[in-house]
Amino acid sequence: MRNILRPLTTCSVLFGILASSSCTVGPNYKRPIVDVPGAYRGVAPDLTSTEHQQQSASEASQIQEMPTTNSTVSFGDEKWWQVFQDKELQDLIRTALKNNYDVRIAATRVLQARAQVGISRADQLPSLATGGNLTNQRSALPPFPAFESTLGQVTASAAWNLDFWGRYRRATEAARATLLADEWARQEVIATLVADVATDYFQLRDLDLQLEISKRTLSDRQDSLELTETKEQHGLATLLDVRQAEQLVGTAQTSVTDLERQITQQENNLSILLGNNPSDIPRGLPITEQPHAPEVPSGIPSQLLERRPDIREAEENLVAANAQIGVARAQYFPQISLTADAGFQSSALNSLFTGPAGLWSMAGSFSQPIFQGGRLKNNVRLAEAQHEQLLLTYQQTIQGAFRDVSNALVGYRKTRQFRIEQERLVKAAQDAAQLSEVRFKAGKTDYLEVLTNETNAFSAELTLAQARGNELLALVTLYQSLGGGWQE
Repeated sequence: MRNILRPLTTCSVLFGILASSSCTVGPNYKRPIVDVPGAYRGVAPDLTSTEHQQQSASEASQIQEMPTTNSTVSFGDEKWWQVFQDKELQDLIRTALKNNYDVRIAATRVLQARAQVGISRADQLPSLATGGNLTNQRSALPPFPAFESTLGQVTASAAWNLDFWGRYRRATEAARATLLADEWARQEVIATLVADVATDYFQLRDLDLQLEISKRTLSDRQDSLELTETKEQHGLATLLDVRQAEQLVGTAQTSVTDLERQITQQENNLSILLGNNPSDIPRGLPITEQPHAPEVPSGIPSQLLERRPDIREAEENLVAANAQIGVARAQYFPQISLTADAGFQSSALNSLFTGPAGLWSMAGSFSQPIFQGGRLKNNVRLAEAQHEQLLLTYQQTIQGAFRDVSNALVGYRKTRQFRIEQERLVKAAQDAAQLSEVRFKAGKTDYLEVLTNETNAFSAELTLAQARGNELLALVTLYQSLGGGWQE
């Protein structure tokens, strides 16, 4: 038995010596130099005293609740449950992360990539196999005497394609990078899902506010219509005044009907994100009470490269493409293979594992490509071109990320300023509508003035509701563009 194991031991030692002296062809990965700005365009300047005076009391309390931060801290580092503090919204996001199909599909891609790493790594290792057979043969051909023979054999074999030039190691490196890329792709799906759920929820609460305004306006206008009809019956108003009052009622009624449609459809969209069939969505804080700071820290631009999942995914794809160049170049060199077989063979089963029944063999071979019709050269060219494409994609992704942050910063600041201006416009429009109503009741003007100012006030209130929603949507966009939402 010892004599049979000696060839396999010798072969293992030889394998180890060859492996330790092997090299790896192809370029080693180095992160490309990219143009990173020193600061984000769109970062808000310090608030002036006038802007401070414009802030509402609720905003002032939100500012006081904000922790002291420095320039290196980014809003994108916050956990999503710290950013979205509405308890119902947090529950919806947790449900979506558990049940959403896109997240589950992304997780299966990670499992596939992990299995592919194991397959690629297996090519670097020797393969071992064992087998056996038993043959019984009987012959009876007169005039020769009959005879019967039995032959038993048990063998173990080993084979190893030596990775002397690093072909399989580069392939494993590429598979690992692809795994990491799929991991970051899954994080990107999570970040997108968190942002989508928050966006749909805020849009739903915005529609709820608009519906509330429309129903209140409808009730007020119905009362005004009844009053106008009474005045017309007593000769204090004209039929034209009645028809104009009916127009105001009809406008509010159509708004209520359309908003109810939008709310139902928005609930259906949000239900699908949660992985559920269309159903009602629970509500939390109204949109006017959703906590959010007037200004948020953006952090250092260079940190965005480490935080944004899409940038990390693009870089890992670039790493994989870089390793594939080594795989292609290794095919220029000889492929070295070693094989070894050892076992026992005997015509007597009781002496199969004893005496001279042992057998073994060792062999080595190599194959050097000479003419492939340009296949090897073009494989290298293909790998290099794919690497160049992914390098450009990586750089483009970074540039797009800085654009996203810049747009989101200015978008959040300007939507807030728009909302502040709209609040003043609503107050002026409501005052004008009230004055017109008083003048009409006193007989100082006709109903056309009331119609105009009521329409303006109603439109301004709906626009203000939309502005409140847009401010929160801009906050979600800023959070996502800074690379937030995937942190667990």
